Amino acid sequence: MASNLLSLAGWTFLPNLVTGWVQSFWYGITIRAGDPKPQPGSARYIAHRRRIHIIVVSAYLLYTIYEADWDLRRASDFYQDLGVPHSATEREIKSRFRRLAAIHHPDKVSSSAPSSENYFVHLKVAQDTLLNPSKRFAYERFGPDILQWQRCSSIRDYLVHGLQAILPYYGAAAIFMYFLGLLGYLEWGKYWRWLSLIILCVFELHTISRPYFPLIAAKLLNPILTTFSSHPAYLPFQLIQLARKLSITLYIAFGQIGPLLQAPTALPQHGNPEVILKQQLDRLEATAKTADIEASRLMGMEMSPFVGDPQALREVKGKVQEWLVQNTIRNDPEVRDAIGTTLKRRRVDAPAGARGNR
Repeated sequence: MASNLLSLAGWTFLPNLVTGWVQSFWYGITIRAGDPKPQPGSARYIAHRRRIHIIVVSAYLLYTIYEADWDLRRASDFYQDLGVPHSATEREIKSRFRRLAAIHHPDKVSSSAPSSENYFVHLKVAQDTLLNPSKRFAYERFGPDILQWQRCSSIRDYLVHGLQAILPYYGAAAIFMYFLGLLGYLEWGKYWRWLSLIILCVFELHTISRPYFPLIAAKLLNPILTTFSSHPAYLPFQLIQLARKLSITLYIAFGQIGPLLQAPTALPQHGNPEVILKQQLDRLEATAKTADIEASRLMGMEMSPFVGDPQALREVKGKVQEWLVQNTIRNDPEVRDAIGTTLKRRRVDAPAGARGNR
């Protein structure tokens, strides 16, 4: 449960956080110093962020798949612990256990290894489980949890007990998805989510009820893994656990990637005026920010000859400040009216022969 909560928390904030970092780093190495960068809210910035977000979510999806597989391999299984193949006979299992018992029996191991007795007991349980046909059938389909099912003795007992855990799981998942749909979540790909949930449920029911391994594992997946890598073959219960984890991960990942793959839809001509006004204001704000950055860049380029000369910079700044003040004063209508009125009075009140008076 804790790992699932951590995974959910990671999917909640990590993709957006990493997307921001990657986008900033990408702009830092692809845009030269002094050139304007796409501003938040602009079409170019949004397009870049969408592409980077898709790449980040896809990479995190691949990592979660690898992590789920790594957890299964780390947990191991009775066949790997005994070192026998899935098709091992009773004789092969007993022979292998005797060899391991000669090595790991507490009487054969020094007292400095406190876990030797526990490991030997684990090997003994693995042998007893695989030598019992009913337990072996149940272990391959339900995993080590069957060791806690004390009242089960036949294959039918194990199947009934397993169904009592499987059906509530999928029932709770269906109810959870239904309520999330009512709240407005999981809208994108809703049909495919329900279809995948049904397919997963049918696959699990088929896997636990058949006397043979699922064909996808026996004919395709396990031969490829054992032939081209050192990866151990999957047991049915491991495939089921992996499929459950991947289904949850894919739901979340597609929920984030799906809306980004859709082309932005244009507003209708008779759309909401408030929404249209807000979009226009956002575009105007983005344009103003771009113009401000461009003006700052041009100003920096114009001031570059004076860099390193404090005296010249002070003189230029003083001249610019004086020009701004005078230009502002001269262009102000009230100031211009006041100056005109003063000049008129001066011409009327001045004595004869004074300058500026006709």
